[in-house]
Amino acid sequence: MAIWLNVAVFQSFATARSSICPSAAPTPDRTIYPPKLRLDAAMWLAYCYPPESRASKAMAKKKHHLNGAEIIIEALREEQVEHIFGYPGGAVLHVYDAIYKQKDITHILSRHEQGAIHEADGYARASGKVGVAIVTSGPGLTNAVTGIATAYADSIPLVVFSGQVPSALIGNDAFQEVDAVGITRPCVKHSFLVKDVNELAPTIKKAFYIARSGRPGPVLIDVPKDVTGTFTSFSYPEGIEMRSYQPTVEGHVGQIKRALKSLKKAERPMLYFGGGVILDNASELLTEFAHRLNLPVTATLMGLGGFPGNDPQFLGMLGMHGTYEANMAMHHCDVLFAVGARFDDRVTGDLKKFCPNAEIIHVDIDPSSIAKNVVVHIPIVGSARAVLMEMLNQLHEKNSDNAQTAAWWQQIAQWRAVNSLHYAKSDERIKPQQVIETLYKLTGGKAVIASDVGQHQMWVAQYFPFHEPRRWVNSGGLGTMGFGYPAAIGAKVARPDEEVFCITGDGSIQMMIQEMTTALQYQIPVKILCLNNGYLGMVRQWQEFFYDKRYSMSNMECQPDFVKLAEAYGHCGVRIEKPQELESKLREVIAMKDKTVFVDIITDPGENVYPMIPAGGGQAEMILGPSCSLNQDSDSQEMVLV
Repeated sequence: MAIWLNVAVFQSFATARSSICPSAAPTPDRTIYPPKLRLDAAMWLAYCYPPESRASKAMAKKKHHLNGAEIIIEALREEQVEHIFGYPGGAVLHVYDAIYKQKDITHILSRHEQGAIHEADGYARASGKVGVAIVTSGPGLTNAVTGIATAYADSIPLVVFSGQVPSALIGNDAFQEVDAVGITRPCVKHSFLVKDVNELAPTIKKAFYIARSGRPGPVLIDVPKDVTGTFTSFSYPEGIEMRSYQPTVEGHVGQIKRALKSLKKAERPMLYFGGGVILDNASELLTEFAHRLNLPVTATLMGLGGFPGNDPQFLGMLGMHGTYEANMAMHHCDVLFAVGARFDDRVTGDLKKFCPNAEIIHVDIDPSSIAKNVVVHIPIVGSARAVLMEMLNQLHEKNSDNAQTAAWWQQIAQWRAVNSLHYAKSDERIKPQQVIETLYKLTGGKAVIASDVGQHQMWVAQYFPFHEPRRWVNSGGLGTMGFGYPAAIGAKVARPDEEVFCITGDGSIQMMIQEMTTALQYQIPVKILCLNNGYLGMVRQWQEFFYDKRYSMSNMECQPDFVKLAEAYGHCGVRIEKPQELESKLREVIAMKDKTVFVDIITDPGENVYPMIPAGGGQAEMILGPSCSLNQDSDSQEMVLV
């Protein structure tokens, strides 16, 4: 259809426009040439009602008529999400436009997609909430896989949105197209590809439910670009029920009674717990249960903080770099009560030598984890919190007979006397253990510690007693270098009033150091303590022990000036080289409350992590350091295997 307009008619339309759209800018006076202008219907509509005006009027008429991108934002509001971590790209531009138009949810721009996932991960670990991240298609998704796999290995609840090419192009090898669902299938709890905008809101509801329930984990939602641009009516489900997914929460009462009976009869009981206790917010219940039965307690790397680290019943971390007393107590116990732990290889050592005389009770919400690695005599499927609560209810007011386990505690005291974590200090070189002890002293243990992976990670676990849950943020299952600093950023976002430290090494920090720009942009102050020994420390240690000191590619011969690098990123840099200045300078750094400070601490390059269970060894076969009491009478300064 066409409309022929002369100048007068055209001007009348302009006048009409100003009355219909008072918010529109007035039409300036101008001479229209030629005297007749041909407008079709579409042109006339565009002139009188600009796209933004049409959209706003449509929204006014139908409040919940939203496009897919807006539905994502509204769904996140419904899930009470406050922060998103991400990196934009072509396939998610609709979503980022929706983010721009709202003010309720804060988006934190990372400098790498892996960093975004680690930041969401650290946020989830420190807060107990579901972390949310968004990445674009193709390399955006593939860059995120390491972070997703890290969360999956440690059972961290995440919802990750990935952009995808338009639906019509899927499978055509389009620009920046990858099979996101296929690539991530082995390292997510579940994944969705949403091809219908009407399924988007229910899918997000399912994703959050799956991520946080049962054994938590990351969930991927892959959304094609055309879906985020398509309009539909929005409604968010109040609840969700999935017949195919119904995790067992309550433990079997009969099995719980059996477990309690065994624990009460035990003469050498042992309580071993992992990250499942923290994830299920069961720390207080676990502590009460251990006190009621007077149980010796040990924790996995992921469980630290789930039981007070300064409690006399706590024997320290167990496993490859666990304390002598924890590993020996595990080896000699007669009843082992395991809660929220999966008996991974770093804990068990040689399975044939693991707890040879123990009756094993295993509580876990994931039935596939029970009896997966070790024979379990009393399996209990259920959440740590629900099972411990039922156990406490069945205990009534009766506590254990301390006389029954008196000999056992005397034996544990003898193992403790070995002092397996003792190390020799130096006036010439800073010992890395000394750094961690000093940090604990200056913070009183009231700090959130995120670490990278390597020797420094083990030293934090050994020398910083965590008294509360969710203060220890680290990659346990996957062992991801580069995790520490972005995770610390996420933890600081989750807990802005807490002191947050990143303990890292000169190798790990360079994998994600670009996130210092993120910290500057959003004013997220984290103290970075880099234990700089010039090596990939744990690799060097293994090469020293088992490869005749052939240090193949473990020597970091070329290093940046970290102090200048920190300053180049807009932050503060401090170098500490002498043991005598360690405490005073760290005190000054901690006093800089609102600043990111990179502390380059030059440590002894030859220091090793002790104790250590060598590959193929059992829990009672530990390499002890030269400074522990078992070596005091020996002239040898070499490590010994006990």
